[in-house]
Amino acid sequence: MGETTKFDIVSFLKKAVAIAASDVHLAVDERPAIRKDGRIIKIDMPPLTEDDILDAYDILIPKHSKGKINALFDLDFAYEIKGVARFRVNLSRCLGKSALVIRTIPYEIKKVTELNLPQSIEQFSTLNNGLVLITGPTGSGKSTTIASLIDYINSNYQKHIITIEDPVEFIFSNKKSIVSQRQILIDTPSFPDGIKYALRQDPDVVFIGEIRDKDTITSALKAAETGHLVFATIHTNDAVQTVNRIINMFEPSDRVYVRQQLAQILRGTVAQKLVPVASGSGRVPACEVLIVTPTVKDFIEKDQLEEIYELVKKGGFNSMITMNMSLYKLYERDFITEETALMYSDNKNELQQMFRGVFHGTAKG
Repeated sequence: MGETTKFDIVSFLKKAVAIAASDVHLAVDERPAIRKDGRIIKIDMPPLTEDDILDAYDILIPKHSKGKINALFDLDFAYEIKGVARFRVNLSRCLGKSALVIRTIPYEIKKVTELNLPQSIEQFSTLNNGLVLITGPTGSGKSTTIASLIDYINSNYQKHIITIEDPVEFIFSNKKSIVSQRQILIDTPSFPDGIKYALRQDPDVVFIGEIRDKDTITSALKAAETGHLVFATIHTNDAVQTVNRIINMFEPSDRVYVRQQLAQILRGTVAQKLVPVASGSGRVPACEVLIVTPTVKDFIEKDQLEEIYELVKKGGFNSMITMNMSLYKLYERDFITEETALMYSDNKNELQQMFRGVFHGTAKG
């Protein structure tokens, strides 16, 4: 592109979708960049000007938010290019200059098996009540996993599913179920308010886009306690951390009660990471799956969370799997290299023992 070529945000997003980029990064005085297979790639184009970004704002920002731009430092919203994809857009400022980060959200909602997720997590979609948490860092595929589980319910059961999101990401069309999708600041003022009013709208399943604070987790626990199936995402790296993170959101004087409450209603957690595949193109999820059995429930109540790890390590117990077991299986199936598995492991010594055959009798090869 020449210097005089005007930056076309819609055309750029279409190209990003065509090459399967997960994110687009745009900032004043910087060349446009994309993230593909987990890596940032700078595009050979001129640095963007303030006018380029303002023109993009004008196209992307929904009408109801345009008047708020100057009063807000950050803004999240959804954008759609019909027939191409939806996008989650974050508007921000860096050192006083305008910037955009745009996440691609495909139209197609894939099944658990198509995503290479453990088949065992589909059992969470068959539950009638309780809390299921999908965890992992930003960009680890949590929204995609939840969408797959919700679509499974939508395809197989006659239920009312309410999603509360900021912003709404995957769009569901009604199949056997009715799906009501509510966006923060457009359809409801906050996550706690959205959950409170959702309980008056005859739901069977409630999806909470993200647990960010004590008020949201309190509302989520109440929804699960009153006989609903609640799915939510939270930013933690593993199953045990997730339980601790929730309990530590509360004052020390409340933690014993919250621990008992969580033990009663938590049905399971899925912690996931996206790991680069050996072929060099694409990523595959590595998942830690915790299913709350009576034994796990007992460990949570007694605050013996480390014992849960030992239980899951015993191998295939109730379809549970540790992150290292998941990485090892991906290696066995030739999805990822040994080096990649070790790079993404939180317990490298244990995984090295698995490669040497200490845990599995014989190593691959």
